[in-house]
Amino acid sequence: MPVVREFTLPDLGEGLTGAEVVRWMVEVGEVIAVDQPVVEVETAKAVVEVPCPYGGVVTARYGEPGEEVPVGAPLVTVAVSPSGGPAADADAPVERPLVGYGVADTPKGARRGRVGAAASTAVVTPAVVPVISPLVRRVAREHGIDLARLTGSGPDGLIMRADVDRAVAAAGPVAAPAASVAPPVAAAEVVPMRGLRRAVAEKLTRSHQEIPAATCWVDADATELMALRAQLNRSAGPKVSVLALLARICTAALARFPELNSSVESDGSGIRRHSAVHLGFAAQSERGLVVPVVRDAHLLGTEQLGAELARLTESARAGSLTPAELTGGTFTLNNYGVFGVDGSTPILNHPEAAMLGVGRIIAKPWVYEGQLAVRQVTQLSFTFDHRVCDGGTAGGFLRFVADCVEQPGMLLRQL
Repeated sequence: MPVVREFTLPDLGEGLTGAEVVRWMVEVGEVIAVDQPVVEVETAKAVVEVPCPYGGVVTARYGEPGEEVPVGAPLVTVAVSPSGGPAADADAPVERPLVGYGVADTPKGARRGRVGAAASTAVVTPAVVPVISPLVRRVAREHGIDLARLTGSGPDGLIMRADVDRAVAAAGPVAAPAASVAPPVAAAEVVPMRGLRRAVAEKLTRSHQEIPAATCWVDADATELMALRAQLNRSAGPKVSVLALLARICTAALARFPELNSSVESDGSGIRRHSAVHLGFAAQSERGLVVPVVRDAHLLGTEQLGAELARLTESARAGSLTPAELTGGTFTLNNYGVFGVDGSTPILNHPEAAMLGVGRIIAKPWVYEGQLAVRQVTQLSFTFDHRVCDGGTAGGFLRFVADCVEQPGMLLRQL
């Protein structure tokens, strides 16, 4: 007799308490192997496939696409052969049981009414019907079938698909309900906050409520920076992006102003200054705005930064970023110039204490060496937690960044 094993949603790390079902990769009645992915879920950090540690026949699934499943709650139940092999021949046809069958009263302390319970303990009675999944309720309602009145033909009274088909055939067609006339209402759509969108909303709300943030900004002449990039890209080797140059400027600025690479303790008792720079950067993906993290960015040169930024950006577009690549940042670089805008006052990426924003680089009239000229100008903005520093430190950081943009040769002093 197969033993039914229950596989629950594991802890996916970083303090996540649940995940949203994106799509099921197996069907009820399907024979699966050990460690075969059974469901794709979306956490606050990434979309991941979850493998099941049991091999056998899937007897039940929990959660429809779009539903939230808490960590520790059941995902699937699997009928496992006591000998360790599959509970059924993979080549043999498998009759799929209807999810949501009745069970008899059980002794005190035993489970009852759980969808997909072990077939060896399932006994159909006409008096007891569990909580049934929305899908089963809808099917039963459409066909006018009372599951409590069915006698199952499967093992130990398990209700099979054939039992339902016979009940539907015996009952005959169900008359469609008369259409009701509803008063006209204004057209509106409510889009639920799920997965990443909900996590971002919660994090931004917490940041706005807990962090006394301030923003300062300055215009900078980026003509020399763009000329340096063009010169580097004329030589052999990987191409250097503007983002890579800005990232290198950030690590140099944080080396001079290390108090900005910090975060305030959750209870407000102190300021944690980080010895390593884990540089987050804003990237657009199909799931929305995400912030991948370049680990130990302070140890990387410009080409190395460019390679890692490109790798993480591609992973963001492909939706393959891991939770580890989306957490642990200590400072964020936000290049909103790619959206064609000049300035912004972003909300800090909690619990980080600072964020540098860079607007579009565009030709503008500019006074250069006492003469009016057309130069490549950008606006730099700096948002910071006022608890970790005063305006003098923030202004000094931003001025250093602007000087490096205008005179990139200053970076040689940091080598």
